[in-house]
Amino acid sequence: MKLDRLIAKHGFLGRAEAHRRITAGRVRVDGRVVMDNQHEVDRFMQVEMDEEIVQQARRALYLMLHKPAGVVSATRDAEHVTVIDLIHDPDRGSLHIAGRLDRASTGLLLLTNDGRWSKRLMDAGSKVPKTYLVEVDADIPPDAVERFAAGMEFQPEGIITLPAELILLSPRQARVVLHEGRHHQIKRMFGRVGCLVTSLHRESIGGLSLPDDLAPGMWRALTTAEMAQV
Repeated sequence: MKLDRLIAKHGFLGRAEAHRRITAGRVRVDGRVVMDNQHEVDRFMQVEMDEEIVQQARRALYLMLHKPAGVVSATRDAEHVTVIDLIHDPDRGSLHIAGRLDRASTGLLLLTNDGRWSKRLMDAGSKVPKTYLVEVDADIPPDAVERFAAGMEFQPEGIITLPAELILLSPRQARVVLHEGRHHQIKRMFGRVGCLVTSLHRESIGGLSLPDDLAPGMWRALTTAEMAQV
């Protein structure tokens, strides 16, 4: 939201009066005087005018969770434990999931209440790599590497997946790097080469890897350095 719009809404001021007060240096954003009417503010910023709080800053949350199998990537579910149920934080109700994993899958999951951050992270145009360790029920055919790299057409969506990197680790185990997150994409791609996925574990998102000391079902806030890695 533009600063002038927020100030105008406060006390039912008109835009002209909001402009006057802002350019007079009467408005602070996060403790700093801002005189630009078009300055962008979000709900995580505190805005004051004449020492009166116009908007109280909300607490921004950026969390990582080691998702265990059997837990649903959802904010609520009538039948199953959700990832939100694992988070013990007073503001957990404000969280949403940045990149889901299905109920059987495990690994790194990110949760936040910052919609702009999660949108940038999950947007296919951002091409943030996501790495998965996958096990299947049959030997992976040699041409699978080329087929993953070429992209595959998904029906009924009528889309072609972005190139994916398939790294063979053993006849029935591989590492997959995606730059998007289509519905059941990895399972569907392996299905095209005659394999059924029996285990799927997300190891990393961007430069952020799941820490070895974060046990299944455990969570913690991202550090500043980890935010940069994502």
